Amino acid sequence: MDENRLNILNASNRMLSKLQLLSVYFSEDIIYKIYLRSQVIHKLFETNPDLDINKLDLFHLQFTASLIDLLRKIKKNNENNISLLFDEIQLNKEMIDKLNDAVYTEGNYNLDKQRQSLKINLSLRKLFQVLSDDSTDSPFSKNINAFSSRFAADFFYAIEPGLFDDLITYNPAEVYKNSYATIQKKLMGLLCKYDFKTEFFCGLKTGSQIIEVYKFVDTDRHFLYFPSGNLFLFCDITKINTIDWTNNLSKKENLIQELKNKNDKLQSSAAAMKANMPAEIKTLLAEDYKKIEDINFLQNLSNVDIQANILKTMLNTDII
Repeated sequence: MDENRLNILNASNRMLSKLQLLSVYFSEDIIYKIYLRSQVIHKLFETNPDLDINKLDLFHLQFTASLIDLLRKIKKNNENNISLLFDEIQLNKEMIDKLNDAVYTEGNYNLDKQRQSLKINLSLRKLFQVLSDDSTDSPFSKNINAFSSRFAADFFYAIEPGLFDDLITYNPAEVYKNSYATIQKKLMGLLCKYDFKTEFFCGLKTGSQIIEVYKFVDTDRHFLYFPSGNLFLFCDITKINTIDWTNNLSKKENLIQELKNKNDKLQSSAAAMKANMPAEIKTLLAEDYKKIEDINFLQNLSNVDIQANILKTMLNTDII
């Protein structure tokens, strides 16, 4: 075999290997068909020494090389877009990590609600004793207001200032009062009746002002604790029935969930984008395949040349 023929066949094999890799990357049937047909053309020249080997070289030069360049450009463009998605995914992950370090989760909230209920119940029981004995002792448990300081921003429900003021308004003639606390007389009576067994129901806020609402266990009666005034009053729950009680996640937890959902979508987009190919390119490749599938293609290399020019034009468009 003369050296020129050997060099052209070796170059043809290298060209086919590149095309095969691209067909695997894109997983497009039409590219694989073109690759298989190009193999047939190569074999035709390899097994027929009488054919002009330079036509195989011309075929690759006019068609395969341009096709490979076009597919590589699409591949690079896709990979650049994927890289941007992965950069965004990484930034979201870093934000999730930061939020997780600072967030008070719903689990923390639910656990501390129980602890806070216990503190309130003990404080109210002590308040009853203090009022009964006309004592000067403080009735409140240690750090009783830490719960609201920790969770109000994320878990308490915002209400209008007018409603807030309405909830904490009372008749002075209807309350017990000492230097530590103010409590409705009938509320104290009901607390004694139910042995001070209550549970945290919800938190309300207006600006920096907060209210904790509690519920008597096994009944539908509620009362509020207003920390700024050390005030305990019955709470008419129907006044706050417009609250969406299903929203139990904190703002930070909601943001974390949104970021996780967004990353899931970005991951899916990245997977789909990897082998994305514009419809115009697919149409062109189908036309290319028809050209080289023609058994008389050797007599029509000029047509292949025209198709090659179209491929080269594609390389300079905004389609990819």
